[in-house]
Amino acid sequence: MRYELAPFASIAEQSRGRFVAEPEQPPRSPFERDRDRILHSTAFRRLKHKTQVFVYHEGDHFRTRLTHSLEVAQIARSLARRLALDEDLTEALALAHDLGHTPFGHAGERALDACMVTAGGFDHNAQALRIVTRLERRYAEFDGLNLTWETLEGLVKHNGPLIGPDGAPIGHYLGKTLPQAILDFAGANALALDTYPSAEAQVAAIADDIAYNAHDMDDGLRARLFDIIDLADIPLVSAVLSNVVARYPNLERPRLIHETVRRVISIMIEDVAAESAKRAKRLQPASADDVRTLGQPLIGFSPQLAEHNRLLQSFLLRRMYRHEKVMRIMERAQRIIRDLFDSYQRDPHLMSKEWQAGMDGLSADKRARRICDFIAGMTDRFALDEHRRLFDLDPLFR
Repeated sequence: MRYELAPFASIAEQSRGRFVAEPEQPPRSPFERDRDRILHSTAFRRLKHKTQVFVYHEGDHFRTRLTHSLEVAQIARSLARRLALDEDLTEALALAHDLGHTPFGHAGERALDACMVTAGGFDHNAQALRIVTRLERRYAEFDGLNLTWETLEGLVKHNGPLIGPDGAPIGHYLGKTLPQAILDFAGANALALDTYPSAEAQVAAIADDIAYNAHDMDDGLRARLFDIIDLADIPLVSAVLSNVVARYPNLERPRLIHETVRRVISIMIEDVAAESAKRAKRLQPASADDVRTLGQPLIGFSPQLAEHNRLLQSFLLRRMYRHEKVMRIMERAQRIIRDLFDSYQRDPHLMSKEWQAGMDGLSADKRARRICDFIAGMTDRFALDEHRRLFDLDPLFR
């Protein structure tokens, strides 16, 4: 680290540690080791063939969960440096945030959640926690990756508290029950679900928003689901697009897209840095724990840019995520997930050998969770291959 950290940054030397004690390995800090363990995990490698919106065979230049995670990490690290936060913890959280995603993006998650409706449901955030605490099996002395408390905390609640002062679920889980994976782990190890996470975790979360919106706009344009002129009424894009066109009137379409998207990303990064610095000056958090107990996010967009970002998200929802072509493919992707789940339920011996072990002695819910873990870990390619092995593959995916 080559700069002095902000008073409210997470301090690696003051980490609350790991749940299985290990000797430290200087000169790497605990947060650097977390980042490295995530990078070397099987789940991280699998992100290469897990999609954002487009199924892997549709083109080599669309984002996957892996490329998205790397882009999030780059944005997050830039913001962490601007705000004098711990870059390694920020990067670790950015790289880990999508580990729990299923094949076929959110369509796969919806299908798996429906399959698990009587057995605790499916939540990609909770699945990420299961992966880093149980499902990764690489180390001799523990299951999972044995990450620090700070990384686990940020992974579970990077979008804010999960419960209110009365213990009732709030935010994304309002009116629901918290996923069992989070309850089991947080209940035993106190991840303080009623507080905000560190500033580093908040940076990773907003970097995800920045990357997701800007890069899905890029993918949507490249897939010609909409054209660049359609973005002229979106405030976050219109001024940038006008400036680029005025300065480079004869710029070819691919360069016009890239120049516009990169400038939009820069605007969002600058806004978050300025707004977060303003909040820090007003709220005066003196430690990482102060950030957790502020009762409001420290990191965020300015009100104007938050509204502009909302309008961009609304546009992408209408013109990309609900585009007829995307919806048609995702409906069929969901059917593949349902088919696989039903097949493994009827005959667990259809699963890979290592996943069959001990299935006969499990309760119905635990059998379903084992099957869920197996499917959730699949890449798009493996899921398609499994479906081909068990069924006639959907013509759309040939």
